[in-house]
Amino acid sequence: MPELPEVETVRRGLEPALFGRRLVHVEQRRPDLRWKLPERFAERLTGRRVESLGRRSKWLLLALDDGMSWMIHLGMSGRLLISGSCQSEAEGLESGRQAAMVRASGGQGGDCELAQATSMPGKHDHLVVTTDLGATITYNDARRFGAMDLWPTDALSSHPHLARLGPEPLGNAFHANALGAALAGRKSTIKAALLDQRIVAGLGNIYVCEALYRAGIHPAQQAGRISERRIEVLTAEIRATLAEAIVAGGSTLRDYRHADGDLGYFQHAFRVYGREGARCARPVCGGTVRRMTQSGRSTFYCPRCQR
Repeated sequence: MPELPEVETVRRGLEPALFGRRLVHVEQRRPDLRWKLPERFAERLTGRRVESLGRRSKWLLLALDDGMSWMIHLGMSGRLLISGSCQSEAEGLESGRQAAMVRASGGQGGDCELAQATSMPGKHDHLVVTTDLGATITYNDARRFGAMDLWPTDALSSHPHLARLGPEPLGNAFHANALGAALAGRKSTIKAALLDQRIVAGLGNIYVCEALYRAGIHPAQQAGRISERRIEVLTAEIRATLAEAIVAGGSTLRDYRHADGDLGYFQHAFRVYGREGARCARPVCGGTVRRMTQSGRSTFYCPRCQR
């Protein structure tokens, strides 16, 4: 499932195509995804202008001019693909270069000709949206594990899937004191604690493995017994890992793609994830990366330098 860096990369990729744009045509090709779509979903999106594109945890939040927000969760295989032009000639290429579009190379996006338009929607294209500038945004999801909703923008914090989320790991509310307080007294492993969205929002299996490795903390360590000093290091490494992944365009596993269809490259910088049997990335360590299963998920770690 896409984690925070992938979702943030998609948000930035969509921004040049959707910010300030009106949704002039919405084609809804089925009544549900993972769950049933809202009543009159396509009708309620049609004609609306997108005032901002945000993110909370792994949810994309598109604020509309009628006070509602279009909520999108990509699930395991959802993709948002763009075709057509994202900007008018008057806006010029320079404004396109300045848009917050991060491609797989980690550079800033220039123009917005992101993908070849198709004449007919594909079998798994479940929602097709056209903007007033002619850009087409297609939601494709072969397994339909994604989800969408419409919710009042000023009440997003009360949405059932957002209400109990912890702080954003790249936000000001996430710091060593806050993490330490959330972990205090917990008997679960530190990996399980970091995957708990009530403690910190948006982290998933990949980046928890990477952050724990960087912080030198064994993933099976009891969460409530980690010292303040090590929590400070862990907090900094979580931020650094996510920031680097966003710059690199997220990681690409299985079906994940950017909004422009390109692949991400942070997976080439993984230090432990998926590297079972490889030598530890720390030159002075000499250990070998191992894999173990925790709560049904693969955990990759170095037993020598993670304690």
